[in-house]
Parts: sequence; C-alpha cells; structure tokens
Amino acid sequence: MRNEVRPRVTLVGAGPGDPELITLKGVLALNKADVVLYDALIDRALLHHAPDKALKIFVGKRHGSHQNPQDETNRLCVVYAQKYGHVVRLKGGDPFVFGRGAEELDYIQQFGIDTAVVPGISSTVAVPASVGIPVTKRGISESYWVITGTTSSGALSDDLKLACRSKATVVLLMGTKKLKEIVHTYEAHGLTDKPIAIVERGTTREEKVVAGTMEDIVAKATEQQIGAPAIIVIGEVVRESPRLRAVYEEVLCEHQLISWSNE
Repeated sequence: MRNEVRPRVTLVGAGPGDPELITLKGVLALNKADVVLYDALIDRALLHHAPDKALKIFVGKRHGSHQNPQDETNRLCVVYAQKYGHVVRLKGGDPFVFGRGAEELDYIQQFGIDTAVVPGISSTVAVPASVGIPVTKRGISESYWVITGTTSSGALSDDLKLACRSKATVVLLMGTKKLKEIVHTYEAHGLTDKPIAIVERGTTREEKVVAGTMEDIVAKATEQQIGAPAIIVIGEVVRESPRLRAVYEEVLCEHQLISWSNE
C-alpha cells in the first residue's frame, strides 16, 4: 500500500557560496527531502546531503536570463509537494534577503501546504567578513545599509542617495552593472575618496576582490574583469581589512606626493 503523501515545502538558505557555510538545520532538511529545487548559485556539493532517490531539479535564474521565471518556480513547489511530499527549496544566501522567499511562501500557502523556513547566512555580511571587512566597527561605523543595486524596474535604488549621506556602511547586491551610476551618486556628494570594495563570488574558490576609492574603482573593476555575482561594500570599514590595507596605504602615499608637489 502506497504511503500517503504529506505535502510540505521548506525554504532553505544555502549561505553565501561556500558549501560548508550552510547551517546544520539546512543539512537536516536536505536529508529528509523528496525533491530539491535549487538555484543557479548553489554549490552542487550541497545536493549530496539529499537522499539518492530524491529528485534534484534546477530552477535557477542568471542575470539577464528569462529561463525559469519566478511564477514557474512557485508552481513547481506546489506541484512537486503535492505529488512527492517534502520539497526543499534551496536558495542562495538567506531566502528573505532579496531571495523572493516571502513571495514563494505567499503562493505556496494558498494551497494549504505546510511551509517552514531555515534561515541562511546572508552574503551581505558573510562575504565582506570573508575578506576581512567588518560591516560595523566601533568608532567607525555604527550601522549598515543593505540595498539592491537593481530594483524590479531595473533602476538603481533611490535608497542609495540617502545611504551615501550617512556614515553607515553600504552593502549593495546585484550592483555590478550599475557601478558607474553608484560612483556618480557618491561623486555628486563630493565623496570621491570614499573607500569601496567589490567581491565577486565571495567565499568560493573563484573569489576575486578589487578595492579602491570612487575615483578609481571603475577602472580597476574593468581591468580585473569583475562581474556578477558580486557584493559591493562602501565605507570606511573597507580600510579596516588587513587583506586590503596595502591598497589604501598606497592611495595615502599618492595623495601625499601630490600634496608635496603642489607646495
């Protein structure tokens, strides 16, 4: 006699990229999955935590791609839960930080399906930390903003104009294609010497880091061919990274030389 299917969906945050940075609770959820629906930025090693018999289905989206639109992903969560039982929706970072996790839950719950959320380590904090940048540090930054670089309309978020006026650290996701606009926003407020770092594929083996100021970051990012996915960190805390300290010591020396030459 076939066991009765008990539909349920668990949204699991996979963390910032390194497969070892998923939580234990996330691993335990995968252990009990009948189906895993996973995103583009998920390390495939995480799929080994699911049973061999579990279905593993890619539902990811890449920047600029219309493959697997969100509505279809929502529908698949429901269809597979009703057919097989426990669906683990495996999402990069944390499901509720620009992960559209709340939208997925709203849709799934309309069908009376039980849902649960396993928070993930957000890349907004973990990626800066992985290169030695503290998003807050006593005496330097009392708070931090997390802003999307690209809104649903495709524009740069207006929140950046507010954030750049404060002393807070600013962390931008999905902002690499808007880098020139981001720089212009700071330049418009006279903040050309504001420190900025871009970390591509943070916490993974493919990680690339470039750092500088608003004056030179576009040229550096172009030279290093920095692309998505990447985290942009702006603020004085960037100078605090031991890994990046040499960059800012070099900038300081250059400014001193210019000052001496003008005397």
